[in-house]
Formats: sequence, structure tokens, C-alpha cells
Amino acid sequence: MTRSIDYGTLMHRAMRGLIQEVLTDIAENGLPGAHHFFITFDTTHPDAELADWLRERYPSEMTVVMQHWFEALEVGDDGFGVTLNFGEAPERLYVPYEAIRTFVDPSVEFGLRFETQDSDDDEDEDEGAPLEEVDGAVGAQEETGEVVSLDKFRK
Repeated sequence: MTRSIDYGTLMHRAMRGLIQEVLTDIAENGLPGAHHFFITFDTTHPDAELADWLRERYPSEMTVVMQHWFEALEVGDDGFGVTLNFGEAPERLYVPYEAIRTFVDPSVEFGLRFETQDSDDDEDEDEGAPLEEVDGAVGAQEETGEVVSLDKFRK
């Protein structure tokens, strides 16, 4: 049996490490300038923690925004916890890095997308890929197959 280098897994690990490093800096120093994040994650991941009403409202995935109001950002080796405001109701979330599907900072048109593909043995393999630019903005592929431009979220 020949051994090979699994570049997909190595990229996946490196990109998750990049997110961890960015969030660690934000936890210590706050968001600089116009930076803010749209983070989409899999709410069905066994280690994802969110309020029951949020899980019911977002049964498969959820996008959170870290911009004006967030607190108690705690960054660990396997994921991060943060308290966000949902219509004047603060809620604590825990998001494992493995549950992240997209990480976007539209202020600098930076984004990462983690694609899940079924392998022959029915195990999920995540492979990271940079987001493509769509009409000058970073876009993310939704489950419907429709490309979403993040220009509408810019001020």
C-alpha cells in the first residue's frame, strides 16, 4: 500500500487554525476598524451548543454576525463560545471549528468555505476552499445552489 500526503486534510486543519488565531486576537484586542464576521455553521453538529429555540428556528445551519454587539468570546482548541444578541435576547453559543461552513469578513472581502462531500464509505470529509468573488463581493453557495452577494450587508 502506498502512502500519500492528504493535502485536503492539511488545508482543512490550516484554515481552521487561521479562524482560531483570528478569533483569539479578537477576544484579546477587540475588532479593529470595520472588520466583522459572518460565520455560518452546522447546527446539527453534535458539539454545537445553542438555545433550543434557535435550534428549532435553524434546524440545519445558522449564520451569525460578530460586529457591533458580542461578549464573552472564549476561544479554545476545538471551537469558540460567544454571547450574541438575538432581538434584545442575549444567547450563548458554542461553535466547534468542525461545524463551520463559511467564515467571511466582508470588510476586506475575505472568506473561507468548507465543503462537505460524501466519500465512498459514507463518512463526511470536509475540504476547505476560498470563496469566489461574485460581482466584486465575496459570495457563499447556499444549499439552494443560489449565490448570495454580501454587498447588501455593507454600510
